[in-house]
Amino acid sequence: MGEGRMTGVPLINAYVDWYCPNCSCRETTAPLPPGSSRYHNCPGLHHLSAPLVAAGTRCKVTAEERQDYLNGDLQAMGDDGIAYMAVRTTHDDGREDLMVNAGLARAELRA
Repeated sequence: MGEGRMTGVPLINAYVDWYCPNCSCRETTAPLPPGSSRYHNCPGLHHLSAPLVAAGTRCKVTAEERQDYLNGDLQAMGDDGIAYMAVRTTHDDGREDLMVNAGLARAELRA
């Protein structure tokens, strides 16, 4: 038998730093599953839900206005009163990610 010596196993804590290129939002989280993203309501993009990008990622995040008329449809609006159809992330290597704001359904309950 040994001398009763205990050996320790070092634990590695991995973290990912996130930031928004349009506002001052910063977060640190545990790693997310592949293909996942963090989102926040971005004051730099009219308080639309916009992705945070991993620190060190060079990209541009923009809001795209809806190109057709609403005609009574419900749509998520920016704080400026404009209907936005999507938030596009354009990476420096040419890749693009798109988060689309789908129209909202409306129902009426009658007694």
